[in-house]
Amino acid sequence: MAIFQLFVLVTLALCHGALGILNATESSTQLTLQNERLFAAVNKSNGAITSLILDGQNLLGKQGGSSGIGPYLDCYCIPSGFYTPGLIAPEFKLFQGVDSTNTKYGGIMMGEVYPPTGQRLEQYWFLREKETGLHTFSRLAYHNEAKPFLRNLQEFRTMFRPNSPLWTHLSTEDDFYGPLPSTSGSPMVQDATWYLQNRNQPYVTQIADYFTKYTFQTTWQDHKVHGMYSDGSTSSDGSTYGAWLVMNTIETYFGGPLHSDLVVDGIVYNYMVSNHHGDGTPNITDGFDRTFGPQYFHFNKGAPETSLAELRADAAQYADPAWNVPFYDSIAKHVPNYIPTSERGNFSATILLPAGAKDPIAVLAQNHVDFQDNVEDTTAYQYWAPIDPQTGFVSIPRAKTGLYRLTVYATGIFGNFIVEDVPIGAEKNTLAQLEWEEESAGTELWRIGIPDKSSGEYRHGYEREPSRSLHPEQYRVYWGAYDFPTDYPEGVRFKVGEDDPGKALNYVHWSVYGGKGNHNRSQPYWQNVNNWTILFDVEQSSLDRLAEGIATLTVQLAGAKTAAGNTDIFNSSEPYANLPYTVNVNGRDLEPWIIPLFRYYQSSSCAVRSAVICYNLAHKFEFEVSMLKVGHNELVLSLPANATNHESAVLPESVYVQYDALRLEVQ
Repeated sequence: MAIFQLFVLVTLALCHGALGILNATESSTQLTLQNERLFAAVNKSNGAITSLILDGQNLLGKQGGSSGIGPYLDCYCIPSGFYTPGLIAPEFKLFQGVDSTNTKYGGIMMGEVYPPTGQRLEQYWFLREKETGLHTFSRLAYHNEAKPFLRNLQEFRTMFRPNSPLWTHLSTEDDFYGPLPSTSGSPMVQDATWYLQNRNQPYVTQIADYFTKYTFQTTWQDHKVHGMYSDGSTSSDGSTYGAWLVMNTIETYFGGPLHSDLVVDGIVYNYMVSNHHGDGTPNITDGFDRTFGPQYFHFNKGAPETSLAELRADAAQYADPAWNVPFYDSIAKHVPNYIPTSERGNFSATILLPAGAKDPIAVLAQNHVDFQDNVEDTTAYQYWAPIDPQTGFVSIPRAKTGLYRLTVYATGIFGNFIVEDVPIGAEKNTLAQLEWEEESAGTELWRIGIPDKSSGEYRHGYEREPSRSLHPEQYRVYWGAYDFPTDYPEGVRFKVGEDDPGKALNYVHWSVYGGKGNHNRSQPYWQNVNNWTILFDVEQSSLDRLAEGIATLTVQLAGAKTAAGNTDIFNSSEPYANLPYTVNVNGRDLEPWIIPLFRYYQSSSCAVRSAVICYNLAHKFEFEVSMLKVGHNELVLSLPANATNHESAVLPESVYVQYDALRLEVQ
């Protein structure tokens, strides 16, 4: 009995990290990191982690091709497309030391040069004693004066890609999770989208008839952690497990807080670069040298009754840029381009906000550039933080030294507040007192929707699906699950002040509906689709007072998909690469807004990849107030009828826009 009690006490001590152990070893076939609970091995034959064990439980399963491995580095960065470093001639380094907190750590670097271009890619993994996760950094460097432009960096990602029945659930946000679906035997109805044939599986009864890898996508603004959960039904001892990507730092991503991407679909992703929802990507040019990270892959274990929410919360506690700073400063000597504390400063401001501003956000990003376009300077970093709506105070710590553009936006407020040339000095505090006056073009006659950078308030957006037990937001499911001609047989006709935008307006304004990529409507349908009518009344007194004035219609878009193809390359065979969006006022057309007018990366799949927040655009239409009439007025918002583009993948060919909000003002 005494021996058994001693064994239990020792086991508990190990599980709680009371004994500090850190071993970093190298053999002819692998490099390993091991502490009290976690073991990770990088295989020298492929440059990836092929063994990952937590408390005796194999988290990856059996390696088979590109599955059963990770976290590992992968990119779309060579002239022919995708490339996974580590298979040609990888180099390895092993690190071991003690950080400034007297905590042991070990690290592994895998680096490889892609011979045809000279690009160098590096992946770093670090493990500390008493932690059950891997700190990762990923680097891409290109130095070639003879060919100063290589290509754009289309995708750059690290992935935890198990091949194991262990994992049972996917988790994106606190309020959105679901069982891992089985797509076996199911038809693919759109690119990476399946109509699930097994009608009794938990995913169908809890989430939807359809599964797409974008169902679990999310927007970076408030995101902290995502991953997979094992409910204990498939583990060796009934214990629960979690595998999480923690976004403890956001500074080396691109696109700002509006960037959205896929995060988990049976793979746990760390998407550092992509243009999936319309953001730009950086160009790989001579001198490009950027290290992304740190990010933290956290692995945890719970008792059989431990919930997904509990394991998720355990991981989320590390989503803080101040966490582990002494450790990161200590390993800066091993990681090229990492910015230590001595080269950082703090920003804080008190901002007088407009009345009605909700959930305000402050963004520091590339100077003199829309934060959504901050790929233009590959040395620039980005930061954001919520503003206290009561006091207007915001604090952004640990920003890299340099000059920044400050952008402030808030739910309920049209436009952004912008301040250029905000200085961040090394080990200095930048303080600001600012006042934001909401943009205005006169007296507001009406507004439609909520200016919040999203089309989610409209039909099939944030609306919950009542037929499934987990009630997912409908936009996540699959755009073809909700038939536009059935919802709007006479087209969209919206009366300001009478109709509910959540019912009378769709979350997507299509040019044509159905056809390619639509499981339920295989033939294109364009009758009463491309023209949306907005009805409103104007009083005599308003026209008398403003008879010689100017009216301004502000159109804010949460996303737009033209025929540009998100390629940065003009294709003359696509007539709608620059898409004319037209407004007609009481029978008279205004000058069209051309979207995106030679900025092709602003256009990409949004709704069809399960998103309501993509690259935001805005335009102001001005016209004479005399074009309005006393009483009944009509605005017609138009896309070209049956406007499409060629899609090489199984995706819908229609162009479309997604509205954030609209406002009519007169002065």
